[in-house]
Amino acid sequence: MGYWTGLIGAVAVGVCVCSAPAAAQEPKPHEPQPGEHRQVPPRTAISLRSIVPGMKWGTENETESRGGLSIAKLYLADYALRHGDGSPQDKELGERMIRYSDDAAADAMAAKYPGAIDAVAAEYELPATHGGADWGMSSTSTADMADFLLAKVRNDPDSPILDWMEQASTTAADGTKQDWGTSRLPHIKGTKWGWADTGVPEVASASFGSGFTVTAHTYGSAAEQTEDVLAAEAGELGPLTNVLETLSGVLGPVPGFLAPLGGTLAPLADFFDSVPGLPAAMPGLAGMLPGQPGPAGGPAPQR
Repeated sequence: MGYWTGLIGAVAVGVCVCSAPAAAQEPKPHEPQPGEHRQVPPRTAISLRSIVPGMKWGTENETESRGGLSIAKLYLADYALRHGDGSPQDKELGERMIRYSDDAAADAMAAKYPGAIDAVAAEYELPATHGGADWGMSSTSTADMADFLLAKVRNDPDSPILDWMEQASTTAADGTKQDWGTSRLPHIKGTKWGWADTGVPEVASASFGSGFTVTAHTYGSAAEQTEDVLAAEAGELGPLTNVLETLSGVLGPVPGFLAPLGGTLAPLADFFDSVPGLPAAMPGLAGMLPGQPGPAGGPAPQR
């Protein structure tokens, strides 16, 4: 027990030290400091979720239902992989949808499995996610997508979806360069992007790292989303992703790796809340520890 207490404490202190600005340097004008809350413009919604109990963050509008764009292809692929007929065609279409954001592949998959998006939303309890007349008219929220991806990272780490996100092409099937938003954050392993082909610019990105997921949607351009995401990273997101990466590196991104640590982490809830650089908006750890009630609306267990 003493080992785990020392380990978690050392990690937290290490994050505090690494995140703090050097004493000999004056901060640049208007540069947000670690732990400082930087307001994200309402055009952008951002969510972060973690397998570390209680560690999550989101903008005030993270539960707002917005266009699913090509992010919805993740829901389609998940349904086909777990509830489809197991054909090689499904796997080929899934890979094209995720790595290349291929609309033709999504059209074929949606035609084969109508209602797939609504079925996934019901299974994972995603309240802002709804199918439309076709997959391109679906809707979701950054909170829903972050929760969905976390379920994959935590309960289904060998899912081809995660592999395809890691192996995403730098250029989509339609020629769009895939390089913005959450993919620009540190410690990211894989990403799926989405964008509107016509009308007012609208973009999305969804990424995962070692034990965490982060998603963003912007009513604006890819450059504007990157600007907003990096602004959040300079404030609250940065220290949080740093501590999550460090914890995963020490303990290993093994599903349920915190199960035996409930008795150790519970007394540290207040300590974590007081560590400089960790988001003040982060919920207390105690109520989210193994063996305690989970958050309402959490994703359904995987089959």
